[in-house]
Amino acid sequence: MNTADAVHTTNLTTLPLIYSGKVRDIYAVDDEHLLIVATDRISAYDVILPGVIPGKGKLLTELALFWFKQMEKIVPNHLSELQLEDVVDAEDERRMLSGRSMLVRKLKPLAIEAVVRGYLIGSGWRDYEKTGEVCGIRLPAGLAIAGKLDSDLFTPATKAALGDHDENISFEQAVEIVGREHAEQVKQISCEIYRRAHSFARQRNIIIADTKFEFGIDSDGTLTLMDEILTPDSSRFWPADEWQPGQNPSSYDKQFVRDYLETLDWNKAPPGPELPQKVVEETLERYRKAVSLLKS
Repeated sequence: MNTADAVHTTNLTTLPLIYSGKVRDIYAVDDEHLLIVATDRISAYDVILPGVIPGKGKLLTELALFWFKQMEKIVPNHLSELQLEDVVDAEDERRMLSGRSMLVRKLKPLAIEAVVRGYLIGSGWRDYEKTGEVCGIRLPAGLAIAGKLDSDLFTPATKAALGDHDENISFEQAVEIVGREHAEQVKQISCEIYRRAHSFARQRNIIIADTKFEFGIDSDGTLTLMDEILTPDSSRFWPADEWQPGQNPSSYDKQFVRDYLETLDWNKAPPGPELPQKVVEETLERYRKAVSLLKS
């Protein structure tokens, strides 16, 4: 693990920073393009932790680019033809950005997250335990945690401001936010991407239990996939050979970090705790394993 190349915060001199999120820093390139940088920050419970997972940003970028290519026949994505040398003059900055950045077209983001669930886990499981529903969708009684659902569920969420929590909403609430045409499009495309990705990953001993997508509208009015796609930060990846309904599975994503944090006396409010080196190394290894299996 090379900690010398780890990136927690970026500070480019050649482009203006317009947004810094939980993991990504976004810079303006011109009126039509952005530079998105995946740092090695990690967040949990919507709190950015103080340390880094060295190399995590490069793994996220590598996998997102892989999936964008896989899904481009289903939906256009935000990637542009620009290269780093076209927009970043400083050689040391290009070196830092290499492998962890994407040059993308600027879109008008839709104000919802498109969540697809194939298994009953996370906030979906908690909702089901309380109400027998997930985002207003009634499910049969007696389902088990981590059980495979009879059909995939599209369960949108609001996109919260940094530091706030996303909130699960019903499909009709999504319609109120983005309009029926866009809501129907997002649902259909999200479910198709998930089905294809789930089948692809299952053949490589990974179960994608759930995932989330973000969409925007380009200058021609076309619905376009943006941000990241099917990474361990935006999805739950389980080892298929270890999965059993009724048990909380091990994972190739940041659930490992969440599980560690649950053992601490921490109120899930900033500032977040430092992660022990062992947790950092194990988390990175899980991300690496996911990328290796999916690209095999």
